[in-house]
Amino acid sequence: MKITCGTDIIEIGRIKESIEKTGEAFLKRVFTENEIKYCESKKKQKYQHYAARFAAKEAAFKALSWKIEDKYSVSWKDFEVENDEQGRPTLKIVRIDLSNIENIDISISHCKEYAVANVTVLSK
Repeated sequence: MKITCGTDIIEIGRIKESIEKTGEAFLKRVFTENEIKYCESKKKQKYQHYAARFAAKEAAFKALSWKIEDKYSVSWKDFEVENDEQGRPTLKIVRIDLSNIENIDISISHCKEYAVANVTVLSK
């Protein structure tokens, strides 16, 4: 059994600045349509949700980096943060070999200034 984890923290202001500066180009490069729709529904708190999802993608990359042969072949959109029926975040991953992975757990949180995410991977 192998356990790997990745953690990331980001200033919400950096994400807000990137969105305001480059607009749709940044959003479409980093986030899936579902993530954009979800974050935009949060109105005044949308930047906190964008930042939390950005941190989750970074944390997922760190936790799964041992499974990624060519780090340049991975896209931001290969990781998608969704919410289950109870509102708990889950991680959808595409184009990465997930054989031998038994479980992936994700936790995200944010406050006024920072967003943080932790991804834990359990593998054989």
